Amino acid sequence: MGVLRGHPELALFLCLAFGYLVGKLRVGPIALGGICGTLIVSLLLGAWAGIEVEEDVKSVFFALFIFALGYLAGPQFFANLNRRSLRFLTLCLIELLCVLGIAWLLAETFDLDVGTASGILAGAATESAVVGTATEAIGNLPGLSADQISLYQGHVATAYTVCYLFGLITIVIYTSQIMPMLLRIDLRDASRELWERMRGGIVPGLGDDEREALPGLVGRTYLVTRADGRSIGDLEASFEGRITVEAVKRGSKTLTPDPGLVLVLSDLILIVGRRTNLIGAAHVIGPETPGIPGVDTPLASVQVAITDASAAGRTIRAVQAANPAFVDNGVYVTEVLRVEQRLPASPDTVLERGDVVTLVGARAGLDRVVAKIGTIARNDATDFIYLGLGISAGSLLGQLVIPLGAAALSLGTGGGCLVSGLLFGWFRSRWQTFGAFPPQAATTIKDMGLAVFIACTGLTAGPQAWPLLKEYGALLPLAGIAMVLVPATLSLLIGHKFLKIEKPLLIGAIAGQQCSTPAITAVTQTAASSVPMLGYTITYALSNFLLPLTGPILVGILGT
Repeated sequence: MGVLRGHPELALFLCLAFGYLVGKLRVGPIALGGICGTLIVSLLLGAWAGIEVEEDVKSVFFALFIFALGYLAGPQFFANLNRRSLRFLTLCLIELLCVLGIAWLLAETFDLDVGTASGILAGAATESAVVGTATEAIGNLPGLSADQISLYQGHVATAYTVCYLFGLITIVIYTSQIMPMLLRIDLRDASRELWERMRGGIVPGLGDDEREALPGLVGRTYLVTRADGRSIGDLEASFEGRITVEAVKRGSKTLTPDPGLVLVLSDLILIVGRRTNLIGAAHVIGPETPGIPGVDTPLASVQVAITDASAAGRTIRAVQAANPAFVDNGVYVTEVLRVEQRLPASPDTVLERGDVVTLVGARAGLDRVVAKIGTIARNDATDFIYLGLGISAGSLLGQLVIPLGAAALSLGTGGGCLVSGLLFGWFRSRWQTFGAFPPQAATTIKDMGLAVFIACTGLTAGPQAWPLLKEYGALLPLAGIAMVLVPATLSLLIGHKFLKIEKPLLIGAIAGQQCSTPAITAVTQTAASSVPMLGYTITYALSNFLLPLTGPILVGILGT
């Protein structure tokens, strides 16, 4: 015990190691997750050993976490501030108003202190960032002694732990099991049907862990008989530009497949295109062959960030129609990534600025298409100049104080870094020539920052945990369940009856309004499809900004 007290860094990293080990424990689709596991372990260790960690450690790691959170969500947050996304913004506002209202009502009814009420809000909303913003706001409340601030901040952590556990179980079971029954659908069938409609009925939908046994983009080789005397340009035009001739072999010579090249009897040609467009190609060209000896034109793959204003907000089909370079050069979209979530690359998937799309085709053709829609996503190293300036700007923004009557309004470090993260992430998505912050690095910083902050909070709060649990008993778990069911049920009713959101998307969006990764994981497993993710990414990006603000708001209301 003396070693831990004398070396709090040892206790800190032990909390992370054993906390994430506890977080891996799983019951069906439900796992606590590393953050909740870390808080449980740190509370127990703090209560046993009485370890103190410097406040500055918490502040630094929380700033790293909240900036990275905003940076990752920035592009989609601003992309979703439009009329088309108002339906999903409504769900986020329902969540925000409900959790604030219920937390305030519980505080008034049961005479809860500001720390306990804030912890209930953070845990029931399953939003770990609220712990940080509320804890920081409590530290800035006027008229409180240092002991009172420490006590209330400890109550935030304890109430969060209990409510998070019950809130997590509730949102996972409610979205993945109960909501499909209330909507009277089989989530797997409904997701597949919606996926087929989005793809125009071309191929059936795929599960999140499935890949097509017959890939849509294929290469085929043919012996020219029926196409004797036709030019390559004429042949491609007869397929309405849906195929491209990538190689021609005549005898022992490999020829450049220019549009004006005339094919002759016994030429061997390599054609690339969608499988459906090549089914009848043998009737036009000649018999299919196993391959062309010595000729294999590899297809290049490149990840492109959408930065062109004319491509943002349009479907893949519309972007391809507006840019003939796709058809002329045989370039195809095979994958769409949005906020590190994989979306269906269907013709009706809407692209947003900051999306990263995977293009496949001949290298020369790829270069022409990239120039039309965006820039190659280069995220191989972190630009620490950009990162440092962003966090510094957020910290400065958080120090601004606006007098509001007898009170003073301030974003604090958390709110300031969140806003700067959103702005810096959005700016990077529009001009990707500088400011690189690879998603893997940003995610690591985000998770590490939050985990260390939570561990510090738990170690400090440990001694106050047991008295709080004895005082409020069953109130905390019941509050956690209620604060999930009320906003989720309202969103389900309003989203289905009034907003007319497609049912699989609605279930995903409700998981997103709570920023619940375990819930969307369970939903996509139940659906055997990534379709619900289309609704999740919109509300997730919006709630990632809105929910952390509820901590300071509630503290401000209860602290006056």
